[in-house]
Amino acid sequence: MNRLRDRVEAGAAVARLLEPLLEGDDALVLGLPRGGVIVARAVADTLHLDLDVLVVRKLGVPGHEEFGFGALGEDDVQVTDLATLAMAGLSDAAVDVVVSRERAELDRRVVLYRGDMPPARVAGRTVVIVDDGIATGGTVRAAIAVCRARGAGRIIVAVGVAPGDVIDSLSHEADAAIAVLIPQPMDAVGQWYEDFRQSTDDEVVAALAGAG
Repeated sequence: MNRLRDRVEAGAAVARLLEPLLEGDDALVLGLPRGGVIVARAVADTLHLDLDVLVVRKLGVPGHEEFGFGALGEDDVQVTDLATLAMAGLSDAAVDVVVSRERAELDRRVVLYRGDMPPARVAGRTVVIVDDGIATGGTVRAAIAVCRARGAGRIIVAVGVAPGDVIDSLSHEADAAIAVLIPQPMDAVGQWYEDFRQSTDDEVVAALAGAG
């Protein structure tokens, strides 16, 4: 299975998969920062769609942050993976520390990326949640919850790379879920990109402004 060159190429490939699903629908593309916004910019440009950011944060197990026990989203959304939380054996106090820290970072990014602008209108629209890749799906589930609460008419998850079982699961939580690459087995998302350097806040802001 070939790797994706970078996030821009991933966005163009995602757009090709999305086009028949949208059938001319004036959808809203929502990028998950940081890397997902770069992919989403390419999707929005290719399909001539509106773009906005949807800020989410993974809740990582202290000392093993790669393992998420849930995620936060805008509008005070929180989703929790009870199985992982139980396995980690975290106290309520430890959970509160992680949630407080990640909520502060989420709020910081909302202000940085969107400024004083309100979120783009979601109610009644088809929204496409875009990320560069998914490992477990926790942050995407938080994004789905935000979009549902905001009254989205239809929700499509579209990413560069994700495991098949996660895509299957998300296709039941959203209205559709697609990925350009579905490797089995899959370890790190970055293994499936030739260039997976970390995106910066400045790059996210530029992508949202239409530059970059």
